[in-house]
Amino acid sequence: MTRSNLFNSLALLLALGTAPLVQASPTDDAMLQLDAIMADESRRQASYAAGHERIRFCGYCHGEDGNSKRDYIPNLAAQHPQYLFEQFEKFGDGRREDHVMSTLAKALSLSERIDIAVYYSQQTANPRQGHAPALAAAGEPLYERHCSVCHGNEAQGVRDMPRLAGQPAQYIEMALKRFQQTDPQQNDSPMIGVARMLGDSDISAVAAYLQGR
Repeated sequence: MTRSNLFNSLALLLALGTAPLVQASPTDDAMLQLDAIMADESRRQASYAAGHERIRFCGYCHGEDGNSKRDYIPNLAAQHPQYLFEQFEKFGDGRREDHVMSTLAKALSLSERIDIAVYYSQQTANPRQGHAPALAAAGEPLYERHCSVCHGNEAQGVRDMPRLAGQPAQYIEMALKRFQQTDPQQNDSPMIGVARMLGDSDISAVAAYLQGR
């Protein structure tokens, strides 16, 4: 081997030795753990029971059965566990901000966050009664046009796309208006663009439609 070839071989070995290894993030690992729990009946039951013991603070606002007690707070019942867990992570690392939720997310252990997500995902959602049938009827085609591709024709959501069916109209309106005001340079959510296509009357109509689903 020539000196040049030897030098090149050594350089390659050094480069390989210092190359960073791609590792799964803790959130990715937790999602895999959550998927495994949901696929195993006995593990899901155990996680459900553990989650029930940990929802004391959650129940004050979201209800023990996941149906919120206030119109500006979302239902968690029948929500997808992956979505619920991911929101915990966002509150914990600052991607979402709320004093109560951020504090709670940071105080709970990883297993507790998983168990709570499993517990609420197994509850039954109880939609609120709609009080504006004409407004809700106007919201149906708006939902189909702007929202159904991601959240489903029945607004049931899928995995990390939230269930919107039965959510309080006030909460939906607040969420859409918050997206309208979000800086797209600070947040890459597709909801920013969707919300900005809706006027105030459109938002009220979509919210009324979803509340009665």
